[in-house]
Amino acid sequence: MNASTTLRDVFGLDSRPPRLAGSTLVMIDFQQTYRGGVLALEGAEQALAAGARLLAAARAAGVPVVHVVNNGGAGTPYDVRAQIGAISAEVAPVEGEPVVVKRVPNAFHDTELEKTLRALGAGSELVLAGFMTHMCVTFTAQGAFLAGYRPTVVAEATATRALAAPDGGVLPAAVLQSAALATVADLFGTVTTTVEDLLTTP
Repeated sequence: MNASTTLRDVFGLDSRPPRLAGSTLVMIDFQQTYRGGVLALEGAEQALAAGARLLAAARAAGVPVVHVVNNGGAGTPYDVRAQIGAISAEVAPVEGEPVVVKRVPNAFHDTELEKTLRALGAGSELVLAGFMTHMCVTFTAQGAFLAGYRPTVVAEATATRALAAPDGGVLPAAVLQSAALATVADLFGTVTTTVEDLLTTP
């Protein structure tokens, strides 16, 4: 079976990955929430390690960085005031890196993200990484696309979990991961396999 033409191709949109040095990095929900317990993600530790590499490369290049956290409220796995909802230490913000709080998967919806990006002087290129691929990463890519940005998702710095399928079976995390990234690449933005793809782009 051959892959069909993407919507990006149909509409003549540029799908070449950007250089990290000319982008703004948005780190999405790298919270302790996803490293264990009811919302543990398959491949979370590997994705977190990739996210840490990406963040280090961005800082070394002087790239603006924005951190996003999901606040679900007290007593939830997304309680940002508790350890379970904290940003993982490996990718924790440093002084000068803003943190945007959201309450829905799209980090652009009813948040300070666009205002923060403008204040940082961000251009059109956004690099996205984080959790969960099928949810907050995909819908933030959609939000970025609708807001006029050109998002790029770094696949190895994302992860998701298995879900119940409508037919009563189980949709494996690897399948959902691929489907989510394909959804992004079909219209909302570009997907790169590794962090290094953004460091070697001509």
